[in-house]
Amino acid sequence: MMNTTCYRLVVCEKPSVARSIAAVLGAVRREDGFLSGGGYLVSWCFGHLAELSDADAYDEKYGKWRREDLPILPKSWQYTVARDKQKQMNTLRTLMHREDVCEVVNACDAGREGELIFRTAYNLNNCRKRVKRLWISSMEDAAILDGFDNLRDGAEYDDLYASALCRSKADWLVGINATRLFSVMYHRTLNVGRVVSPTLALLVQREAEISAFQPESFYTVHLDFDGFSAAGERMKEQAEAERLAGDCNSKAAAVTSVVQTKKAEKAPALYDLTTLQRDANRLLGYTAQQSLDYLQSLYEKKLCTYPRTDSRYLTDDMEGGVNALALCCAGVCGTEPPAAVCSGQVCSSKKVSDHHAVVPTMAAGETDLETLLAGERELLRLVSRQVLMAVSAPFVYLETEARLDCGGNAFAAKGKTILHMGWRAYTEKGKQDSTLPELSEGQLLPVSSCEVKEGKTTPPKHFTEDTLLSAMETAGKEDMPEDAERKGLGTPATRAAVIEKLVATGFAERRKAKKSVRLVPTEAGVSLITVLPEQLQSPLLTAEWEHRLKEIECGELGADEFLAGIRDMVAALVRDAAPVDGAEVLFPSGRPVVGKCPRCGAEVTESKNGYFCERRSCKFGLWRDNRFLAAKKISLTKKMTSSLLTQGRAYASGIYSEKTGKTYDAFIVLEDDGARSSYKLDFTK
Repeated sequence: MMNTTCYRLVVCEKPSVARSIAAVLGAVRREDGFLSGGGYLVSWCFGHLAELSDADAYDEKYGKWRREDLPILPKSWQYTVARDKQKQMNTLRTLMHREDVCEVVNACDAGREGELIFRTAYNLNNCRKRVKRLWISSMEDAAILDGFDNLRDGAEYDDLYASALCRSKADWLVGINATRLFSVMYHRTLNVGRVVSPTLALLVQREAEISAFQPESFYTVHLDFDGFSAAGERMKEQAEAERLAGDCNSKAAAVTSVVQTKKAEKAPALYDLTTLQRDANRLLGYTAQQSLDYLQSLYEKKLCTYPRTDSRYLTDDMEGGVNALALCCAGVCGTEPPAAVCSGQVCSSKKVSDHHAVVPTMAAGETDLETLLAGERELLRLVSRQVLMAVSAPFVYLETEARLDCGGNAFAAKGKTILHMGWRAYTEKGKQDSTLPELSEGQLLPVSSCEVKEGKTTPPKHFTEDTLLSAMETAGKEDMPEDAERKGLGTPATRAAVIEKLVATGFAERRKAKKSVRLVPTEAGVSLITVLPEQLQSPLLTAEWEHRLKEIECGELGADEFLAGIRDMVAALVRDAAPVDGAEVLFPSGRPVVGKCPRCGAEVTESKNGYFCERRSCKFGLWRDNRFLAAKKISLTKKMTSSLLTQGRAYASGIYSEKTGKTYDAFIVLEDDGARSSYKLDFTK
């Protein structure tokens, strides 16, 4: 009797997500590498099961880094499956080719990288079965069931896959070729990347601006009245300020004008990933990667919506649930919801691309927060507070600006009277806004005291993760088209990893300051940016690439056209790149120094094969296996080399005579004509 059972194979990005989806679908039977039941087989990847192979997979000669082998431009791309992931890849292959599997559901993360993870496994396993796409923004049971009731045709995401594949290949082409090129040119490993290098350039440029900054002093005269003070304009000369203060002391100031303006500050929008990471860094001290990890965990625990989003709004069809969402968020924060929830101001389908803003799920309001990790709990509260602020009324206040005249000199005072707290009721308390007393034009006010205050202009601030994320997000923005959907360096999903890579490779470091943790380039990072050509450190170029990848995703640009441009750029880079003069100062080898070079004066250091000048263009070296020394069985020691470099001669004992077979002692004399070095023996004492 023929088996007519037809299974849907569901492929998830990781085991934890697979377990959550399987539980909802009724696939509760544990198998080796998958779960089954209810007409479903639910399996998983471990992130990327296969990735683009390293260069030596194309040709053994690429095992060694040589400039003459560059550029490396694969015509047919190869993939490598990591050993610890091969078993799961085999499991997927078996499942995909089972006769009773009639359809495959891509349930990897609903984004560019998730599409690449699934398609790579699907294609490498030569699967040709119909594909459906699960596209959800929440891991709640209801959202999963709704997603499976409304599965989309996998072909709808072909352009998204093309964009993801182009991103992967572009990163490979630039990373492999540029890293090898500059590492060979400067004789040390220099990691160069499409997004990493321009981000490092932002750090280096900021530190250069800080170093070059020259603070300037300025002086301001402050007049104190009964209950408020007024300030004059900045002055460069202290004597002038002191003279003005003396003129005003114990005199009366006349109110020349009083202007009151009613102002309103709109509520902030909901969080996208980057804005959330920035606030979490500024308010909680979390790194961008920590915030993403906590948020991903909350997502998998069904307590938060999809984290990797660049939208700060909900879709229009979600407006009806905003009141309940606000009540849920108030419970998480232990406070009251706004008296009037402004649902409409957080909903705009036109401003939502792949996923809506990050918000808590309704399950978050029913969860015992104490069971969560401290980081997860604080982040959930931060997201909930943002919702409460976003649905609140504007912050409304009355701003009063008074202008006064004292002895013919102008002074000004400002005050603020709060009319309605609105969204600011949920912000940190403590900072009081200053108010002014009732003032009228022509009123005379006695000056109770005068004071000259000195100030200094301040340099740009060091980057923190908060401000660097902001700079990455807006890099190149002013030169991009107004309608460009994606601008800046990287994407919300990748920026945290870029920062972590800079730190891990030793090109940037975190330094604790009084109230924050700074991100600063290391010496190696500054040196790398010094020698990189503009095209590899330009935020504009990388931002333009990101924009083009978005065009591929939207079907507006062909993948072949994009990659052809990358290949041309890499080929030109390899052809035209030349070492920067004096780069040995930027990249010292770190090897033991034995003396100064007799040709150029640079340091001579010890290495495995001998002693060589650090300035590569110099080419001076003393080889251990020199024929003259080897024939006489002389071992060139560090002490002897130091003497040769400082005195031009070194004493050697036990020198072997090739004629007599006996040994003798003598001085070895170093002779160098600027092109080659040689030795001779000196028997004088």
